[in-house]
Amino acid sequence: MEDILNYLSFTNIKNFILDNNLIGFTLTLILTFILAKFVKKLLVKGATRLTTADEKTNYQFFRYLIIALVYIVGFTAAIYNVPALKAVGATVLAGAGVFALAISFASQQALSNIVSGVFIIVFKPFKIGDRIIMKSSGYDGIVEDITLRHTVIRNYENRRVIVPNSIISNETITNSDYVDPKVCKHLVIGIGYDSDIDLAKQIIQEECENHRFCIDNRTEIDIENKVDKVTVRVTDLGESSVNIKAWIWVADQGSVLEMVSDVNQSIKRRFDAAGILIPYPHRTLEIKQAN
Repeated sequence: MEDILNYLSFTNIKNFILDNNLIGFTLTLILTFILAKFVKKLLVKGATRLTTADEKTNYQFFRYLIIALVYIVGFTAAIYNVPALKAVGATVLAGAGVFALAISFASQQALSNIVSGVFIIVFKPFKIGDRIIMKSSGYDGIVEDITLRHTVIRNYENRRVIVPNSIISNETITNSDYVDPKVCKHLVIGIGYDSDIDLAKQIIQEECENHRFCIDNRTEIDIENKVDKVTVRVTDLGESSVNIKAWIWVADQGSVLEMVSDVNQSIKRRFDAAGILIPYPHRTLEIKQAN
C-alpha cells in the first residue's frame, strides 16, 4: 500500500505528465477544436457570397473536406506530442502491411463514400437544389446537401432522406434540372363525342398560353412559320371520349403542379359555360326479381 501511495505522489504524477508531454497533447487537441470551429464559421460566412448552384455544391463539399483535414492534422500532431504514442506509431509502421490491410477492410465503405462524393462533385450528375428521382428506390425530392459520406435529399413532405454517396453514385437518377431545367408538360383532356372539338381545342390553348408559368420555347424559325406557343392536337378517339393533348412548356419542375392545377380549373369552367362535356363512366343496373 505504501508503494502505491509513493507511486501516486505528486512528484511522480508531475514527472509522468512532463515525461509524456500530456500538456502539449491536451493543448494541441484544444487548439484543433478551436481552429476547426473557426474555419467552419469562416467557411459558412463565405458561402453567403455564392450565387450559382454549382458554386454552392463545390464550396459546401470542400468545406467538409477542409474541416476533416484540420481534425486529422490536429489529432496527428497531438499523438506525436506523446513519446509513448510515438513508440506505438513506430510499432504500427513496422507492421504497416498487416495494419494497412486491416484498415482497408475496416474503412472500405467509408472511403468508398468519400471517393463517390468526389466523383459527384467533379462530374455533377446532380447538384444542390436539383430535383431528382432515384429509379430503384423511388426516393424523390430536392438535393439539400452533399457531405463527405452522404447526400441529403429533402422530399416533398419536408423529410430528409440520407443516402450514402456510394449508393447514389451508382443509382439511375432522373434529374429535372440537369443541363436544361425547362419541362414540357403533357396535358390530356377528354371531351364528349357530341362536343365541339375546335372550340375545345381553342379553350385549352388559350388557357394554357395565358397562364403565368407558360413559357415560349419556340425557335425563331418556329415563330416565322407561325407554330403555336402551345400545341394542341386530338390524339385519340377513345371508347367514350375524344382525347385532346396539349404540350405546355414551363420554366422548371417546381412550377408544373401549380400550373396544371390552375389550367384544369379554368378549362373546366370555360367548358361548362360553352356546353362542352367531359364524359365520365355510366353504368346501367338491371335488377331481376327472384322467382
